[in-house]
Amino acid sequence: MVTTLNAKTVEGSTAQAAYLQHMDRPQTAMKRELTPAQRRAIAFAREQFMRAQKARQEKRAREEQLRRMREDDEREYSQTMNRSAVAQEEEENTGTISFRIVLGEVLRDVRRNDHKTLREVSDKAGVSLGYLSEVERGQKEASSELLGSISAALGLKLSQTLRLVADRIEKMEKANEEVAAA
Repeated sequence: MVTTLNAKTVEGSTAQAAYLQHMDRPQTAMKRELTPAQRRAIAFAREQFMRAQKARQEKRAREEQLRRMREDDEREYSQTMNRSAVAQEEEENTGTISFRIVLGEVLRDVRRNDHKTLREVSDKAGVSLGYLSEVERGQKEASSELLGSISAALGLKLSQTLRLVADRIEKMEKANEEVAAA
């Protein structure tokens, strides 16, 4: 059988008795012993903890949203690659190279290598998401002004983008010449 000690059963110093009385109700004693500054500090610490918890939840939500956007982009990219393969077969059969398609492929490759989403680039370039998607798929041809703003959003100069497109067209022309020669 366990018996608890309290002030009545302890013989000796009154300090021990006071300590044991204090232990009988530790929570209320702790509250009564806190100074107003300590109470404010505890309230502030609780508030900081809640803010940090909320920030972690918001960060997780943003990361999840970004992950979903990237998955959607991957899905769209694979669908576009299927269409692009069909377009390349048509180009190989006809021997012509479409500037629109090559430009779109270059823009998409640069964007994907930088791990940027369509939404990030479209917001930064001031272009609608749908229009940028159509440009990347080779369905629309961007004006020089829009191409400049898209290039800037990707961190490139317009001349660099056009150089990349020209290099890719040159490779495709060489490949077409090799196929024709064989």
